[in-house]
Amino acid sequence: MRRGLRSKALLCRLWVAVAVLVTGTIWLWSSSSIVLLGTYRVQDFVVNDLWRTADSNGWRASSAPRTYWLPPPTESESNGYVRVRCNGGLTQQRSAICNAVVVARIMNATLVLPELDTNSYWHDESGFVGIYDVPHFIKTLKYDVRIVMSLPKITAQGKTKKLRAHKMEPPRDAPVTWYRTTALEKIREHGAIYLTPFSHRLAEEIDEPELQRLRCRVNYHALQFKPNIRKTSSDIVNKLRSEGHFMSIHLRFELDMLAYAGCIDIFTPKEQEILLKYREEHFAKKKLVHRERRLIGKCPLTPEEVGLIIRAMGFDNTTRIYLASGELFGGERFMKPFKAMFPRLENHSMVGSGKLDKGLAGSAVDYMVCLLSDIFMPTYDGPSNFANNLMGHRLYSGFRATITPNRKALAPIFMDMDEGRASGYEERIRQVMFSTRFGAPHRRIHPESFYTNSWPECFCQMNARNQADQCPPNNVHDVLESQFHSTGEVSVAASAKR
Repeated sequence: MRRGLRSKALLCRLWVAVAVLVTGTIWLWSSSSIVLLGTYRVQDFVVNDLWRTADSNGWRASSAPRTYWLPPPTESESNGYVRVRCNGGLTQQRSAICNAVVVARIMNATLVLPELDTNSYWHDESGFVGIYDVPHFIKTLKYDVRIVMSLPKITAQGKTKKLRAHKMEPPRDAPVTWYRTTALEKIREHGAIYLTPFSHRLAEEIDEPELQRLRCRVNYHALQFKPNIRKTSSDIVNKLRSEGHFMSIHLRFELDMLAYAGCIDIFTPKEQEILLKYREEHFAKKKLVHRERRLIGKCPLTPEEVGLIIRAMGFDNTTRIYLASGELFGGERFMKPFKAMFPRLENHSMVGSGKLDKGLAGSAVDYMVCLLSDIFMPTYDGPSNFANNLMGHRLYSGFRATITPNRKALAPIFMDMDEGRASGYEERIRQVMFSTRFGAPHRRIHPESFYTNSWPECFCQMNARNQADQCPPNNVHDVLESQFHSTGEVSVAASAKR
């Protein structure tokens, strides 16, 4: 009897031990082989899933006001005129234009069409009117700010002359209060102010959601490229997509970025000399160690590393890739390994008409092709305004898929490979890459830029539990139109004589 009980007890313990062993084995296997990615896992991830837009979880873009929005002042009500000079590259200027509209709104002032500093950076004279659709810009913002083409003429002592603007240099990332006090005082005193330079001259984090939504209205609705730029971009996208999906990559491997990052050890002595000289002439003096910079993710990915990443993710050598980049530093030897892995590489000069290859227009074409591509991959997202703004625009345009490499997490893998320890590198890369969001909505966390992620201010939820997240009943134009007409007969001059 006792022997039978002991046998049953032993059998019971044996089954428990087997169950624990099986459970433990499954847990160990899953923890080592599975990385959750929303609904994806590394072991069963199908790369074709990435060609689709990310899961929105019920969110959609909306920059329509959610509280009452006053119409802009008439000419007689305006506090004065704001001129700005936007410096930097295409997307840095684009952010500055958005900020200029917000600044004019803050000061209840009239905005003079922003000036683009094209000569110092691009060596062309396209200006705002050569890149953007001006009538569309003015019309789209007619419920937000009054915009004129130039400063008006005034008559003083019997003479007629153009109003002179008082020149001011705003502090970098100036708070809203600076414009409501210091700048407002000067515009009232002089009738017009000229803010220059105007790159990063308004804080990105503003605790006024309606002003943030105005930024989105400017960036994603009002700033539309001229028809010839849109046509060229559309032709390139159609040509690339004629054979299926295509990916765009912003390959940030140019002289200025490499010198800024301080990542020079992979270059020849002569090339290092060029990089160090450029850094000394353009950036603050600072001792930078390549290995340390690489370990903290501050070095741009090399073309070969980009190829290794997308190959490890499962993309094969038939993948069509559009490259948006300037002149790559180091020449063909850095591109050769990448081309060997992915021979179907294109750029706008290869698939475009050749009419808009340079300057602001060429950058605008790259921007549009990257915006419309099925997948976008930046190789250096800080401080690259081009990549950051594109990620934000793709998020706003329906959560388009974006592959964002974590350079800090990838650095040890590539450094091991450099030192001959390449075993299992593809699995290690996959573990890193499949832990990213791929363009899905997520709350902005410092140091992420507002222009990279305008969620939650510029997004709403169709079936929101929180009333603040509820979508407005109509589109942005309908909301503004109804609010505008509800104030009665108000005259809004959208532009001065063109």
